[in-house]
Amino acid sequence: MLKLRVRLTVGELIAVGPGKIDLLEALDATGSITAAAKSLGMSYRRAWLLIDELNRSLRAPAVATAAGGAQGGGSVLTEDGRTLVRLYRQIEATALQAAAADIQALKQMLAP
Repeated sequence: MLKLRVRLTVGELIAVGPGKIDLLEALDATGSITAAAKSLGMSYRRAWLLIDELNRSLRAPAVATAAGGAQGGGSVLTEDGRTLVRLYRQIEATALQAAAADIQALKQMLAP
């Protein structure tokens, strides 16, 4: 199966890409950076660094976190985070649809 993956960069920094969006979706489903990282087979540190990098590259953060404690911490997507995921998935779908014929032609060139 051939996939089209979209990355939006600012200079050398990957501002938004499939890994960060997958992480945001996992975080939204689990409510925790630790659980989201685990579900993606990623270390907590890597997940935290990606979220930190993403939050710093946006005008408003995509993720809000609460420190741990007796009740435990947690993380949630902000409204901007939800909008980011929705827009990214929309861009991905639009690009895939627009390039469908070219992708099919490219698939024909690939060895089985």
